[in-house]
Amino acid sequence: MFLEAQTLKGQTPNGARAVAGHREPLPDDSKDNITIFTRILDRLLDGYDNRLRPGLGESVTEVRTNIYVTSFGPVSDTDMEYTIDVFFRQSWRDERLKFDGPMQVLPLNNLLASKIWTPDTFFHNGKKSVAHNMTTPNKLLRLVDNGTLLYTMRLTIHAECPMHLEDFPMDAHACPLKFGSYAYTNNEVVYIWTADDEKSVSVAPDGSRLNQYDLLGHVIGKETIKSSTGEYVVMTTYFHLKRKIGYFVIQTYLPCIMTVILSQVSFWLNRESVPARTVFGVTTVLTMTTLSISARNSLPKVAYATAMDWFMAVCYAFVFSALIEFATVNYFTKRSWAWDGQKEGQDMRTRDSTAFSKKTNNTFNIVGTTYPMSVGKDPGLTTIAKSATTQAPALPQPVREVRLSRMDGEYIVEGAKKSYNRVSKVDKISRIIFPVLFFIFNLAYWATYVNRKPSITKSNGQK
Repeated sequence: MFLEAQTLKGQTPNGARAVAGHREPLPDDSKDNITIFTRILDRLLDGYDNRLRPGLGESVTEVRTNIYVTSFGPVSDTDMEYTIDVFFRQSWRDERLKFDGPMQVLPLNNLLASKIWTPDTFFHNGKKSVAHNMTTPNKLLRLVDNGTLLYTMRLTIHAECPMHLEDFPMDAHACPLKFGSYAYTNNEVVYIWTADDEKSVSVAPDGSRLNQYDLLGHVIGKETIKSSTGEYVVMTTYFHLKRKIGYFVIQTYLPCIMTVILSQVSFWLNRESVPARTVFGVTTVLTMTTLSISARNSLPKVAYATAMDWFMAVCYAFVFSALIEFATVNYFTKRSWAWDGQKEGQDMRTRDSTAFSKKTNNTFNIVGTTYPMSVGKDPGLTTIAKSATTQAPALPQPVREVRLSRMDGEYIVEGAKKSYNRVSKVDKISRIIFPVLFFIFNLAYWATYVNRKPSITKSNGQK
């Protein structure tokens, strides 16, 4: 009778429910975990207002944060920004979401994030942020039985990095990452780091994507900014970067040094090698101009001079000075040659004319016969009388042949002193002064910038 009564009520002796039309009863799912948590979530969300923060009017909501950097870089010097890929984690407690169940931690789908209150976190220096949605939104949400929530999302952030390029390319920078609440002041929502520097912000061992920089480390902190709408808590992380100089040594410094050395080779050429020395001077000046323009293309258009600008300016001054030195030597070489040649040629012609007039004794000797020259009454007529028996007391001395060579419109005597073949004193001095000064400059330059401790400037943003 008892079994028949249970059968009539739709239950079997083992507690299963009997369904009309089925020979075997279905299992009771009242104790299934899915059913239990479905009911728990329905109960928690019943009457839950996600527009109100936890502890409204009673306490300040604390949001604990930490960051795991999966990829850092690249860094753009022209735009003064950097790219970072992170897992951004936030944790807070909501008393309205307490529950009792068979599990202490309840993993939830990201769809539930839109039904509960979440912090309105934004990045102060972020130019562009992307939340990854492939293949589904990359978000994680976990609920602890005491009402604590863990909310994690994957973000790619393009953040601003103010750079001071006075020491470029031996410079160092502190690229900040700043975030905080957009609408809640520090009287409503505050952010705190979960642990120290290493645990609150950590970088993956293979996370660096930097070609021109070394990631030296990072420093975390917290700031409070004031605005017309109140005071806000801002969490800060500064990533310290040190630029690698190898690329610039190969592409800029070595070509500049070689160009300066090439310009000083002209000091060892003959001063009459005008085409060769002109090619050296003009080519090196144009090369320095090209190097200067190409080096500036990879930098933002800042109004001050960088360390590389100073180096290239001094190299340009050396190259241009070498060209001016050649112009000076060439100018005084021509003037000195013209003066000496003209003076010596005139003196030689004067001496030869005097000797010729004295030794001939007013006679002409033609083929061994001497003809006296007599002047008649008419001064315009000249007669020559032949005297075969009268011999001249002495044959005239042969006149030394004077051969004149012509250059630049001036006659000079062959064998005379040629001052233009001498090595200029200016060239002799330049061969020593220019290399020594350039060596001293390089010694002072590299000793100043390489041994200088990099100064990292931090900037404070205002909301």
